[in-house]
Amino acid sequence: MTDHPLVPTHLAVKAMRDNGYRNTAYAVAELIDNAIQAGATSVELLCCERDVLVTQRTRRNIHQVAVLDNGSGMSMSTLNAALQFGNGEHLNDRDGIGRFGMGLPSSSISQCRKVEVWTWQNGPESALYSYINLDDVDRGRQTSVPLPEIRSIPSPWHEAGSAFGTSGTLIVWSQLDRCMWKTAQAIIDNSQLLIGRMYRRFINSGNVSIRMASFGEESPHNIREETYATTNDPLYLIVPSSTPSPYDQEPMFRRDGDAWEITEKVEYDGAVHAVTTRFSLAKEEVRRNPNDAGRAPHGKHAKQNVGISLMRAERELELETSFVSMYDPRERWWGIEVEFPPSLDEVFGVTNNKQAARNFTDVAKTIDNLLDESTTPAEVREDLRANEDPREPLLEIANRIRLRLSQLRKIIEQQGEGARRGRKRHESGSAEEAATTTTRRRQQEGHEGVSDPDEQMPLGQREQEVATALAEGGYAEEDAQLLAARSVGNNIKYLFAEQELEGRMFFTVSPVAGEVVIKLNTKHPAYKNLVEVLDEDPDEELTQDEAVARLRRAYDGLKLLLIAWSRFEEEVLSDNRRAEIQDIRTDWGRYAWEYLDRGD
Repeated sequence: MTDHPLVPTHLAVKAMRDNGYRNTAYAVAELIDNAIQAGATSVELLCCERDVLVTQRTRRNIHQVAVLDNGSGMSMSTLNAALQFGNGEHLNDRDGIGRFGMGLPSSSISQCRKVEVWTWQNGPESALYSYINLDDVDRGRQTSVPLPEIRSIPSPWHEAGSAFGTSGTLIVWSQLDRCMWKTAQAIIDNSQLLIGRMYRRFINSGNVSIRMASFGEESPHNIREETYATTNDPLYLIVPSSTPSPYDQEPMFRRDGDAWEITEKVEYDGAVHAVTTRFSLAKEEVRRNPNDAGRAPHGKHAKQNVGISLMRAERELELETSFVSMYDPRERWWGIEVEFPPSLDEVFGVTNNKQAARNFTDVAKTIDNLLDESTTPAEVREDLRANEDPREPLLEIANRIRLRLSQLRKIIEQQGEGARRGRKRHESGSAEEAATTTTRRRQQEGHEGVSDPDEQMPLGQREQEVATALAEGGYAEEDAQLLAARSVGNNIKYLFAEQELEGRMFFTVSPVAGEVVIKLNTKHPAYKNLVEVLDEDPDEELTQDEAVARLRRAYDGLKLLLIAWSRFEEEVLSDNRRAEIQDIRTDWGRYAWEYLDRGD
């Protein structure tokens, strides 16, 4: 009786095709990792297109994808091991990018059915060749890696590539049945930002250049598109960068104070390892863009870099988003980076495709539950340590991020208030203008308000008194002067101001120099659920789903506000007091009818 393999080869390979690479760019990154590990200073992503007939129209479709590098190349035994799943030179390497021995074959078959490798150490004319062909694997014709042989590199790659050196490697993907992008331009466009972010340290230092180019199958010497990956720093501190001008040459963010970088020691496996966390946030002038920072090119760039950047061996694993409030566009204005060595892979839970740190994500998602009111961080850590839970060293790091992020959000919120104050204006048909028209009619009917007599004061004096009142409430002097001039100068009776107010009141009403200043309490939940969510100048252009979500949140906020009033009446046990409150509600409803009725 013969032995049978534990798992048939074709079934094992089929399962490995679903190894979780998010897209082609992430799969390409595995090959770039190998190149950098091999000492490459130049790496190229080459996309070969073929003209195909689609519904009587000829269009260019991606035909092959290749990664070329000028690294140290591979010997025959190394090449043979590199194409085996779970084998390779760096299985126990705790210093470099590699380690898991899955990168080349696993990333390749996640995108294509055939991967070919040429590698050389004494000139490309002596290149060794081997391959994996899934069609042969499915038919049982390939159950092992073919013995490497000397084979010439196809001329198209010689013509399109520029990184051929004395040593190097060329990996070619064919039969791209799982590539999510169907054109070379789509592959390059979607890879630029990600690769620039993943390898920002290598690119910024000048140690590695990453070229991306496309060509047609019929004329590989004619490069259709060519670009180089540019540094993309989610902390927005490194320049030059891919951030739109002027922040391509000057940092868009600033370091968050003297303690912007914190290094702590983590004990694991009998040794002490360093983990460094860095914090940054947008400069105030970045948020005060008069054209609306969120809609500006640099704001849209920042939107693509939201999350905590997890850095391992100088290379980013992912942007972790468990701490992110995805519905809040202001999340783009902070940056956090956590850097750790490969020696802590088990602690962070690094996956073999180097796309995630599962233990860190788990702690980030559950930290609010772990640190409930009945326990301290020290007690939780002790419990985790007693249970030999690998997440234990991460709890303190995650808690520091959670607390620091709360501070960053407060600063960003204050920046946003300043930006809104500076750009809001009374446009034709605004609520303030409509209310002023109604008030003028009531004045003509003989109704006088407390603030009305002061409308006779000199215009300049009125503007100055209103500006002073706003400045005393926390507005920057420039913003206070601008708002006062717009309101008083345009003969607008009502002026809304936003600031933190003591107590739990939602708003206050103050007569100032003929104006009625309505101050909204930015700390009150009603502000966040009714005012902020429906800001007339949102921080970004919204999709239909995002707009609907905001409206639903505002609608729920309005209902809860009315429910709160109804419960207020319910809990007044005195019949006389309840009758007074009901009369107030009736009077307010009558005013609301008059001010809201625009004849629609």
